[in-house]
Amino acid sequence: MLIDQQVTLVNKYIEKSIDFGFEYAPKLVGGIIVLVIGLWFTKLVTKGVGKSLEKSKIDQSLIPFLRSLTNITLKVLVAITVMGMIGIQMTSFVAILGAAGLAVGMALSGTLQNFAGGVIILILKPFKIGDTIEAQGFSGTVKEITIFSTLLNTADKKLVIIPNGPLSTGALTNFSAESTRRVDWTFGISYGDDVENFKKALNDFIAADSRILKEPAPFIGLSALAATSVNFTVRVWVKSPDYWSVFFDMNEKVYTKFSDYNLNIPFPQTDTQTKNTK
Repeated sequence: MLIDQQVTLVNKYIEKSIDFGFEYAPKLVGGIIVLVIGLWFTKLVTKGVGKSLEKSKIDQSLIPFLRSLTNITLKVLVAITVMGMIGIQMTSFVAILGAAGLAVGMALSGTLQNFAGGVIILILKPFKIGDTIEAQGFSGTVKEITIFSTLLNTADKKLVIIPNGPLSTGALTNFSAESTRRVDWTFGISYGDDVENFKKALNDFIAADSRILKEPAPFIGLSALAATSVNFTVRVWVKSPDYWSVFFDMNEKVYTKFSDYNLNIPFPQTDTQTKNTK
């Protein structure tokens, strides 16, 4: 008797499993097919959008952001479509998703802040791809602006990834925002050297460098009477890309050609006197 009941129960479960299979297997297979096609279509559309944006006149900084946004949006739509096909009630799912979203949002508050920061950067445009900036303790050329972070290439070709949240709210210096920059030096000569010779030397160096702009006019002024030198401040204006080349070249000219103008580069010296008490 007990064996007959067990056999009947097993047959009942088998029948239910078969019925469930016949009912949901087509939906599951259809969902898998739609998922595969949807992901392929998402990849194709994202690639096409990227190429179209690159050919358009849109700001290059927006391209990675819009490409990523398109990719994420299409994947979410595909996921919702597949879940609807396999019979998941979307009203219940939305309620569960809302509760889960609240918990995930609290856990990922920093990530959401970075997303908001990325939107702010792309709207306000404090910098764009190709600009040289200094922020969050790093300086380099902007390589890419994504949804959550900004990628910098440093002068020695290191890749620095800065989250957009603190980048959008913190202090930032954009060295490429203006077309010109001022180059400053402090040069010292020895006490007793001719000041006019110094001014002539610097004016000759400045006039010989075509990268230095005539306007605003260069400035040379005595800035300090130091312990071992007479210090002068020299300021000139150049185009932003020429800043460092002009800076280093002027330093080399001063070191190699000061002697041609009877000028000496001072350095700390100590005179020691010995006294014989005998």
